[in-house]
Amino acid sequence: MTGSPRHHDAALLVVVVAVLIAANIAAHRSAGVLAVVVIPVAAIVLLLVARLGGLDWRELGLSRAELRAGIPFAVASVIVVAATVSTAVAVPATRDFFLSDRYDDTSEALLAAFVIIPLQTVIPEELMFRGVLQGTLERLCGPRATLVFGAIAFGLWHILSSTGLTGANEGLSDVLGSGTAAQVVGIAGAVVATGVAGLVLGWLRQRTTSLLAPIALHWALNATGAIGAAVAWNVS
Repeated sequence: MTGSPRHHDAALLVVVVAVLIAANIAAHRSAGVLAVVVIPVAAIVLLLVARLGGLDWRELGLSRAELRAGIPFAVASVIVVAATVSTAVAVPATRDFFLSDRYDDTSEALLAAFVIIPLQTVIPEELMFRGVLQGTLERLCGPRATLVFGAIAFGLWHILSSTGLTGANEGLSDVLGSGTAAQVVGIAGAVVATGVAGLVLGWLRQRTTSLLAPIALHWALNATGAIGAAVAWNVS
């Protein structure tokens, strides 16, 4: 890339967004092995693009100092989320919201929590959004704008993955129904919820300067949700 530093960074941002869009579409239009590897491969590609584009490990939240700084926040995030989910599953009024068909089998939930979720979702998404995208945005925007743009991007990222949300979750389908309108409401709700999550994860990345902290929180939210679903099915 040539030109002024700002033009260089703007061009890098365009490339990053283009890869994110392409990866999202490919992941949800593919099947088999390709559907599994698209997002992790895209994360590696974006990491290479970022490094070639001039972002250093510190800007990506991956230097040794940044990773060490994130350890206390990572541990605290896992403890707080696990305690919150455990409480919600224990209460009958909120337990039904964990009844996802995807995790009605305990062994599948554990495999998802400790293998699939971290390798296929959490680590790749954090590398892409709180690492590469946030690092690139910080070169172009102030801290607040970086958080807002990153959160919006993360929310939009979940449109395709939330199309069957109400149909696969008994708690949500009981509240919203299962028709087209319910699906639209479910997608909108998922976009807002993940946008807010993106805002929190982005803030945590800024607060700690470390990618490890948002990785831990993201994993805790997804993994305890899967385990909580299996527990909810067993006690319902």
